[in-house]
Parts: sequence; C-alpha cells; structure tokens
Amino acid sequence: MQLQVSNSPFNHEQTELLNNLLPSLTETQKVWLSGYLTASLSVFNAGTADVSVAQPSEKTISKEVTILYGSQTGNAQGLAENAARKLEGNGFQVTTSSMSDFKVNNLKKVQNLLIAVSTYGEGDPPDNTLSFHEFLHGRRAPSLGDLRFSVLALGDSSYEFFCETGKQFDKRLEELGGTRLFPRMDCDLDYDEPAAEWLEGVISSLSEEQGSTVSAVPATITPVSEHTYSRTNPFKAEVMENINLNGRGSNKETHHIELSLEGSGLTFEPGDSLGIYPQNDSILVDMLLKELNWDPEEIVKVNKQGDLRKLREALISNFEITVLTKSLLEQAAQLSGNEDLKTLLSAGNEEKLKEYREGRDLLDFVRDFGSWGESAQEFVSILRKIPARLYSIANSLSAYPDEVHLTVGSVRYDSHGRERKGVCSILCAERLQPGDTLPVYIQHNQNFKQPKNPDTPIIMVGPGTGIAPFRSIIQEREETEANGKTWLFFGDQHFVTDFLYQTEWQKWLKTGVLTNIDVAFSRDADEKVYVQHRMLEHSRKLYEWLQEGAAVYICGDEKNMAQDVHNTLIEIIEKEGQMSHADAQDYLEEMQQNKRYQRDVY
Repeated sequence: MQLQVSNSPFNHEQTELLNNLLPSLTETQKVWLSGYLTASLSVFNAGTADVSVAQPSEKTISKEVTILYGSQTGNAQGLAENAARKLEGNGFQVTTSSMSDFKVNNLKKVQNLLIAVSTYGEGDPPDNTLSFHEFLHGRRAPSLGDLRFSVLALGDSSYEFFCETGKQFDKRLEELGGTRLFPRMDCDLDYDEPAAEWLEGVISSLSEEQGSTVSAVPATITPVSEHTYSRTNPFKAEVMENINLNGRGSNKETHHIELSLEGSGLTFEPGDSLGIYPQNDSILVDMLLKELNWDPEEIVKVNKQGDLRKLREALISNFEITVLTKSLLEQAAQLSGNEDLKTLLSAGNEEKLKEYREGRDLLDFVRDFGSWGESAQEFVSILRKIPARLYSIANSLSAYPDEVHLTVGSVRYDSHGRERKGVCSILCAERLQPGDTLPVYIQHNQNFKQPKNPDTPIIMVGPGTGIAPFRSIIQEREETEANGKTWLFFGDQHFVTDFLYQTEWQKWLKTGVLTNIDVAFSRDADEKVYVQHRMLEHSRKLYEWLQEGAAVYICGDEKNMAQDVHNTLIEIIEKEGQMSHADAQDYLEEMQQNKRYQRDVY
C-alpha cells in the first residue's frame, strides 16, 4: 500500500521518502525496523500527545524452521528428529530432511536453518551430506543474508579432526551472510547433554525473536520409561551362543554371537546396528590402579547425576581408559602442571602429539607423565564415559524373532612394547559366556536400507565382518520371498578357515535366494586378490546390472577396502559405459542421490 498524507500521520516529503525506501528493504530489515520503532515509540510521541500515531505491526519473523541432517550411522538423524518434535511442541512449523534429499535451490528461501551433522574417520563428511556440502562450498552457493542458523556437530574427540564437518558448515554459512541463532555445539560420543543444551538455546533464541507469541520449554531429552529401552536406557540381553567362526589355524578370530531380545520390545531392520556398552579388561584396570596407587575401594562419582561406585568398578564399567584424546591430555596438563606434557601440547608439536597418542592408552600416559589431581575423584573427573560399540546386525528379525546376531572380529595387536586388545571385541572373545548379559540398544540406520521395490537387483560387497548386514538382508529376502537378483562379493584371507557362514551362502545359492557369489581369498595365492579384483573380472556383467537399476551396498573398512571398491566402481562405469572419468563419477554420485549406492563403513 502506498503511503499518502491522507492515510498516514506523515507529511508529503516524509511519505515520498518512505514510499521510496520500504520496497527496497528485505524482510529482515523490515522486522528490525519494526522492532526499533517499537522500542523508540516514546521518542516519536514526544510533544505530540494529541496526535494519533499508527502502531507498528507485530514482528513477522518466520515460524518455519528447516532441519537438515547428515548422518552415517543414524545419530545425527535421531537428534534432528528429536529437535523437530520439540520445536513443533513450541508452535513452530518444521521441515526435516536428509541433506541428500534437500533441494539446494530452496536454500535461499529458508530463514531458520538448523543443521545436525556428524563427522567420521579423519574429518570425513557422511555420505548423505556430500552433494549439499559440495554445493554450499561451490560457486553456485547463494548469498544468505536473510538466514538465521545453528549447527549441532557430532564427532569423536579421539580423532584429530574432531567435528570437522560441522565446523565447515558453520563457517561456510557465516561466510555466505548467515547469522547464528545460537553458537555451534561440538559433541563428543556422549552427546545427550550438550545436544539438549544446544536445542534449548536454539528454541530460546527463536522464541525471543517471536516476542511473546511462543513460550519456550526446556529441551532436555525426555526421560524414558524403565520399560522403554534405548541408548540411554540399554536392555540387558542374555547371551545364547558365542561361536568362533574361523577354522583351526586361522590368523583371525571372528565370533558369531546370538543374543536374546525377549521382553525388550526392541525391533530392527536389515542395515541397522546393535550398540553394546562394554567393560574394560579388569587386568588392565588393576595395572593402572597399581601405577596410580589409588585405593580401589574408594568411592567416586561417575556422572553428573551423582551416581557412586567404587573406583575399580568405575574404571571397569564407566570410564574410557584405552584411548587418549587431545582434550584429556590438555585437561591433565592443567591439573598436573607437568612441564613435559605442556611442551608436548604446545604449538608446533602437533605431529609429535599425534604420534604420541597413536597406539597408547591411559596406563602409558600415567607411566610417562604421572597422575593428576589430588584425589581419585579429581582423577576420574576428566575421563570420558566409555562409549558404546556399534556392530552391524547379522540376522533378520523375521527369521529369528526376539534374537539379534552379531559378527565380531577380535582385535589384538602389539604397540609400544605391550599387547593391546579391543575393548568390546575381546570381551566377546575371551570373557563372554552363554548366560551372561550385555547392555544393548538398537541403532536404526536409514542410510543403509534395501530398495523399497523387492524386484530391484542388489549387489553386496562385504569382506571379513562386513558380511554381517548381508546375512541379515538375505535372510529377510528369503522370508519375504523377494524376487530381485542378488550378487555377493566376499573376501578374507583363506578359503578353508575364513569363509564366514559358508554353508549358509551355499544353501541360499542353491535355493536361488542368492543369484551370484564371487569370493576372494587374499592369502591363498602368491598374488593377493581382493573383492575389487573380482569385481573387475566381472566388469561387463556388473555394469549391466547397474544399467538394470541395481543397488550397490558396501560394508567394511572405510580407509582401504571401501575406497578401493569405490574407485573400482568408477573404473567399471567409465570402461563399460564408455564415459569420461568425470561422467563416471557423476553416474555414481547420481546413484548415491537415488539411494542406489549405500555404504556402512567404519
């Protein structure tokens, strides 16, 4: 509406100025001006009490919130969905989406953006963030002067590039002109409390912008019933079977573990994982206590809620003692005042610090730099909570109701003059017996799921323990009588001792549930052969499957195998499709966008 002298309290010169100015303002500028005029109303009214002044309109800050998540295992997605529920309870209209499903051209229309994103490995972004990450850091990224945003970053502080993906998004959104609703929150493996703090801060900030129209409520994680089992309230699952799958003489030890979920109400699908809260080796704990000279019976608090335990029990069940994070060393340096430690942590010694942390544990650290604090309580106060270990589920719930199966490879190695053992894998290999219980929960993973159409062909690549989710998938397809073709590539060291679940695969091949299987046993010939070599041998046929719409699934080691297989797929597409290397990369990227290329890597 055009302002006129007849419909406003302004004179001709003022209406002309305002009519020229108002159409040029952005929504944010109009909102700011509205608030400014409200706060300054007394100034405008001074000396004109007998004049009727038009009241500024209410704020028009958008109540629409977009939440984007980037998640490899499902944690960030779960937090994004929790944030959506809380925001909707506060009167906001929320759109929640995986970054891979978000239409990037809509970004410039978003006013309130929340990002929940994880980092895995050495600073790597999750697979379902790649296209959005590339767009945001590319030349096509728009100016985002009207955007208000906040980032929740998940990571593991034992890695050098802690929360790197979240930091990159946070920095880039600011560079593009966005304004932070609330500072970025970097979360370690025990993320519940900081995530709740972040969400409460976000809701408070959004609510302040809405004036009094929204009443913020605490965003703490909703307590669960004692009968509702989850990551924060694990179920104690009884061990039914614990079998070594490898034959006599194998260099490996891989355990097939069957757990009972009876009475838990827990459900899962192929592609999901089981989280296990393990215990530290009591022998390692006793060695540490001997070095520390603390009383094992001394009572210490083990969490912010004030729960108490004897020191030895706490070191076995509550605190991480096998990994040295940079944060732990920095806090220990402050408490101990050790000059050598301060030197190691000083600027310019980053490589030395990284080298020191590699392959050492808390016992090494105490032996090298001594203890810290004046009491056992002060000592444990800076230790990280022992994190859960995630394992791909190796069975179909339809085939084995109330059961969950795992395929766990034992981790043993020598480092710095001592034998080292994987916390959870060696618990399973050496100390776990039928009848024992493990605290467990289900980690749902929507980023590793079968095609909705059961007729879609699938290609599975899973060497070693990476075979686990494919056992689950094939069992499920057998139960549901899915008709799509299936092709498995499996590899390990020796055919005789290391062909995991061999008789099952042979049965499924005979019944037709499994269409093809190709195996690679690297130590059975002079020249090592891996799964990617078998894929190349069947290059043309594999490409034909892709052209038919086949979905590709990879499970296993991210650093070596998964990257080699990724590069091999590009090579096959380039060769058989007679494409350029760039076009082959685009082909695979499009498969990923369409959820036809999924990875469960670690």
